[in-house]
Amino acid sequence: MSDTFKVSDTVVKVGTSGWSYPSWRPGFYPEVLQPAQFLSFYAERFDTVELNSTGYRLPSADQFRRWADAVPDGFEFAVKFSLTRLDRVGTFLERVLSLGDRLGPVRVVYQGPRDDGTLSFVLGSVPENVRLAWDFRDESWADVDEVVNVNDPAAEPFRYLRLREPPYTDDQLRELATSIRDPSYVYVRHEDEPTAPAVAERLRRLL
Repeated sequence: MSDTFKVSDTVVKVGTSGWSYPSWRPGFYPEVLQPAQFLSFYAERFDTVELNSTGYRLPSADQFRRWADAVPDGFEFAVKFSLTRLDRVGTFLERVLSLGDRLGPVRVVYQGPRDDGTLSFVLGSVPENVRLAWDFRDESWADVDEVVNVNDPAAEPFRYLRLREPPYTDDQLRELATSIRDPSYVYVRHEDEPTAPAVAERLRRLL
């Protein structure tokens, strides 16, 4: 892995899906590094991370604040929200906003068929500074184009891309790098071996 990454004003941010993996020692994390130190170490090398665990259990506001305090200026957390009940939208937003300026895009995972009422409710509930990337799982949403869809390279006003099919050759990453437009967030899928941070590093160097 490379030397410490200096967070800049780059508008293409590349990271991994999660960071708290002991199996990434010693390939990414040093063997002696304790799990409580993983996030700070990770944030010295990347400027964003995808939080998937929030889709299964919503942490407390204090936990979000601790994460925010552990990373430098410019670092962003992309937070997963599994949308199952509309009455949970307010609680979710209240807690994730504890990240402050460390809050990146919110990936809204919705399993149900198209429901414009649900879409309107969520869009009307979020503050203007909260960016939503919609991860629809039902094909009835295929023609919705007024929102940012995950893995849509032409989405506006930003792109949210998830790399889910490793391994990646240098040619594949080079082709991907030439196709990514500003601004974009790109996340590499976690595996037990520390391949995700290695791929993220290779891609970032090609941008």
